[in-house]
Amino acid sequence: MSVYDAQIATLEGDAGQLMGSLAGQAALVVNVASKCGFTYQYEALQRLQEKYGDAGLTVVGVPCNQFLEQEPGDASEIREFCTLTYGVTFPITEKVDVNGEHRHPLFATLTEAADTGDGHTGDVRWNFEKFVISPEGEVVARFGTGVEPEADELIAAIEGVLHA
Repeated sequence: MSVYDAQIATLEGDAGQLMGSLAGQAALVVNVASKCGFTYQYEALQRLQEKYGDAGLTVVGVPCNQFLEQEPGDASEIREFCTLTYGVTFPITEKVDVNGEHRHPLFATLTEAADTGDGHTGDVRWNFEKFVISPEGEVVARFGTGVEPEADELIAAIEGVLHA
């Protein structure tokens, strides 16, 4: 299945066409949380959106409350936090489960990919895991939480799908 086939609504509750609307572009999908020690990564994610957006990249934040309940807010609280604190302009989806029985189908597909650093497949291990998606909807790279959004290896993966 292409990542772009996944039906997921935006934080504002559209009909679930966000991923489909990105078909033919590159994406960086990141499970996010507002009260995590890695929340500062929103700043760099926004910089990536600004730097590569015109080249065809869309950063997509996917809120999840499965890791120590670090995303407890409702849609309006999440949007307000992201906008006012970090100036986020990239799309944020509805809050979903990334693991377990109620794992969103988007993450069922994403988590089949092996982590670029250690080869891990399966469950997301923490907030701010990053998945680089090709314009064809294939996961081409997966990076763990500790890989900063502007790390050389992540930038290389992004630029690789933009220039392919």
